[in-house]
Amino acid sequence: MTASVHRHAMPGGPDAETFAERVHQHLVKDIDCLEESTDVIDSTFGTALLTLHARCVIDPRAAMVETWEATVNAMQVGSALFAVTGVSEGTVECRINRKLRALPAVGPLPTADAGTWLTAFWLAVICRDQTRMTQLCEIPLDRLRAPEGQYDEYIYHWVDVLQTYWLQRPGLVDKLIATIEASNPEVVQVAPRDLLQGILYPPINLFYHFVRKDEAGFSPALADALKLHKAYWTLNEDREADIDGSIALGPLAIACLAHDGEIPIEVESDYLPKHLLQRIWLGEFPT
Repeated sequence: MTASVHRHAMPGGPDAETFAERVHQHLVKDIDCLEESTDVIDSTFGTALLTLHARCVIDPRAAMVETWEATVNAMQVGSALFAVTGVSEGTVECRINRKLRALPAVGPLPTADAGTWLTAFWLAVICRDQTRMTQLCEIPLDRLRAPEGQYDEYIYHWVDVLQTYWLQRPGLVDKLIATIEASNPEVVQVAPRDLLQGILYPPINLFYHFVRKDEAGFSPALADALKLHKAYWTLNEDREADIDGSIALGPLAIACLAHDGEIPIEVESDYLPKHLLQRIWLGEFPT
């Protein structure tokens, strides 16, 4: 039986359409400027994510090509961020917004850290871009470390787990156990408990069910993850009005891995855009 997790009310109507188009046009200008300078590519990535969320507000099933384009653009900018911060000289060729671009290297940026890496990796998974997944997973963990006190240690274990899984390195089970133990609310000191339990931990739990090929347990865990996502984004009026809650990015990415691994997905939700989950737009244009 398929479970349904209804998305909380999002701002809709003509204003939402206008906003989505406005941020898209802003993003296009920012992307074009990257060929001159990548000093604020992290800001461009933020605009790309905002565009994706704005599109999902008005197109929750991702049934429109514009939403797929927003997803791909966000993935491309996120991956480019790590490409240009990995070198300090010359240019890096990156495809963004349907065009190959020679982006100037910028060298290390403080925002090219483990938290941003997770978002970029989720987007690459959702877009099924295995080349970018591999490129992200080959980034040394030390390069992703933020100043002490910005993240709990579990996040580095978590990145290590995902890199180990995708690159088929040894030690996956032990690393996953270490991640689960380090993300215990009694151990975590930096992340607020509601953020940890509602947003940060559910993808780890979902991945645990995925790597065990737990068909019976995956969909219930996915439904729980979406319910926790909803609870987090409806805790107060400010969060409820924030379009960042329009999709559950981490759970969606793990669900994409499960879908492609032929684990049945018995959950329907606007937090989990159907056309992204089922890779219906794949191959629409070069990514």
